[in-house]
Amino acid sequence: MGQLGALVLDADQTAHEVLADPEVIASLTDWWGDWVLGSDGQVDRARVAQVVFEDSEQRRRLENLIHPRVFARWAETLQRCRAEPGFASAVVIDAPLLFECGLDGECDVIVFVDVPEEIRARRVQERRGWSLAELRRREKMQKSLDIKRDRADHIVENNSSVSDLRRKAENAFTAITSSGR
Repeated sequence: MGQLGALVLDADQTAHEVLADPEVIASLTDWWGDWVLGSDGQVDRARVAQVVFEDSEQRRRLENLIHPRVFARWAETLQRCRAEPGFASAVVIDAPLLFECGLDGECDVIVFVDVPEEIRARRVQERRGWSLAELRRREKMQKSLDIKRDRADHIVENNSSVSDLRRKAENAFTAITSSGR
């Protein structure tokens, strides 16, 4: 949708940037020790994941540190972009925890990208080295996919090629921008 003129606010990318903030690094090492840092002195996300996916209180603690900073960066981006001529035709919030963070209330339209479990499992194995059990464990800590699917205004099936996904995303984007929903 970014290629179609939307400004995309990517939660994962912004969270990664926030994790590089010296203030955030200091908080994490105060909480959990230098163990959460890699040899480069940066936060090792896999180590942080070990902590937060084992302890929901620690996950909430991390979210309370990271999420406000993510939202603040987005607000700065939106303010800067709105001042530019030809501002984006739409703003897309790409956030796996959209509902969990209450961001769905900020959205005029919700698009759910639906991917069958076997494809999700293969992709996270290839990209992140996760097992099916790890994928299920992490998904279990979020709102169910059924809830997300039910609350969506549009569903885009991502079960085939990138070109097919692009076509489906373009169709959804066109439907949304032409009708307002």
